[in-house]
Amino acid sequence: CIRDRYQRRVRGMHQSTSIMSTEIFDRPATHMVICCVCGSSMPPNPSNKCITCIRTEVDISDGIPKQQVLPWCKGCGRYLDPPARWIVAPLESSALLSVCLRKLKGLNKVKLIDASFVWTEPHSRRLKVKITIQKEAISSIILQQSFIVEYLVQNFFCPDCHKAEAKDTWVGVAQVRQKVNHKRTFYWLEQVILKHNAHVHCNNIKAVTDGIDFFFPTHQSCIKFVEFLASIVALKHKTSKKLISQDLNSNTYNYKYTYSVEIAPICRDDLCCLPLSLARSSGNISPLCICFKVSNHIHLMDPITLQAAELSPDKYFHNPFNSIADRNQLIEFVVLDCEPQGPVNGRFGLAIVTVARCRDFGVNDIQFYVSSHLGRLLKPGDTALGYDLTSLNYNDSDMQAMRGKELPDVILVRKSYPNYRKKKRTRHWQLKSIVKEEDVSSLRKVEMERSAMDFERFLQDVEEDKELRSTINVYKVEGADRILASNQNVMEEMEDVGEEPEQDFPVVELSELLEDLVIADPVLDHAEIPQNM
Repeated sequence: CIRDRYQRRVRGMHQSTSIMSTEIFDRPATHMVICCVCGSSMPPNPSNKCITCIRTEVDISDGIPKQQVLPWCKGCGRYLDPPARWIVAPLESSALLSVCLRKLKGLNKVKLIDASFVWTEPHSRRLKVKITIQKEAISSIILQQSFIVEYLVQNFFCPDCHKAEAKDTWVGVAQVRQKVNHKRTFYWLEQVILKHNAHVHCNNIKAVTDGIDFFFPTHQSCIKFVEFLASIVALKHKTSKKLISQDLNSNTYNYKYTYSVEIAPICRDDLCCLPLSLARSSGNISPLCICFKVSNHIHLMDPITLQAAELSPDKYFHNPFNSIADRNQLIEFVVLDCEPQGPVNGRFGLAIVTVARCRDFGVNDIQFYVSSHLGRLLKPGDTALGYDLTSLNYNDSDMQAMRGKELPDVILVRKSYPNYRKKKRTRHWQLKSIVKEEDVSSLRKVEMERSAMDFERFLQDVEEDKELRSTINVYKVEGADRILASNQNVMEEMEDVGEEPEQDFPVVELSELLEDLVIADPVLDHAEIPQNM
């Protein structure tokens, strides 16, 4: 047994020795040579130089500039993306890195391995990019090298900002007009534009006597703005263009486009008499009706039957008509009795209302029995605004559709709150305003007073109509809670004196107001009255 174990051990040693000897002879021999420059040992290559010596003699980044100028627009904060595109790129973003790499010449001759930003101070006006590249230096020898390129950020003006600063350089202008004797529509339109930020592409806004002009640097921006206006108000527009320059060789032309936008002259609470053909095509509604809402359609209602109709812009401008009375001709009536009749249309309800003119108290006992759509809003003792048709002056041509028909004596339009407004209160909310050019020096005193009165009526509409407030942004003033508590104390003092304010006055709740986070934006306070729009 001992002899068998010894023989097996000897045979195993012979086998392992044969295997090791085979591996040694099969392994290729590594020959080392001496570098012809520094004399260090190295694997052989065609240049007979080591990698260190090759790197000292060959610079694969040669031809790639190590310093560059990066144009940055100080007007809009965009960077120039060669050749002529300006883009928004935050610091150390991939978009800014691509802009930096595209400005380098010679990168197409090497292989780009990696690129990254090196941190610099944000206010240093310099950017550093570390770039790693590969390139074949000598036949079959590929070198890899890393280096830093420094970019100097210089202030420029992009073409759009040049046009914006020039203010007279525009391509399209939208001239918005409305042929009425007040500015309440433009006050509301201004707030809607601010809410949707529709004026962001305007390079100038100019207030004129009967409207506002919006100037745009591109034709497409002007078209989008006109389409936005058409989605919120009933209007029609005409387009004209003027040739500025032309190049016959390249067949290019430069035009200036003008859009004349006319808003329908029918406003809320206006008394209208429709043409007979238009009344019949609108559900055979009575020609004598009031406008209770204006959007991209004109909403009319017959106050006697609660029948409503909507007029599209095309339908209105195909058969145009003017209002026979507006809000300047409203007078106050005292509600003596209100008897609901049953028919209801949304927030309106039909009722027989007994009213008397406020100016007739102590003079005569004239009373009017009126069929009104305000049956769900009025109660005895309230005050309402309406039109007195017995003393209203109008043209016969405007009332041609009502010829031969009996006219009501009074048409009530809306509820009023005279007791609440007897004492002046500080409003706890405010509105923003668009920055625009306006020539205040050319206005007469009468026009300034009329503008102030129109703006105050617009603020009262915002206060009393929750649906109107939902279409605009209303902001909270500083110390709104304190102002609201002070106004409540004023109401309690009036009750102690015997002057009872209306308890159902629609106070603007704090939950409806927005926090004004942008401090630098111009704010139109309730005490600041615009002189012209």
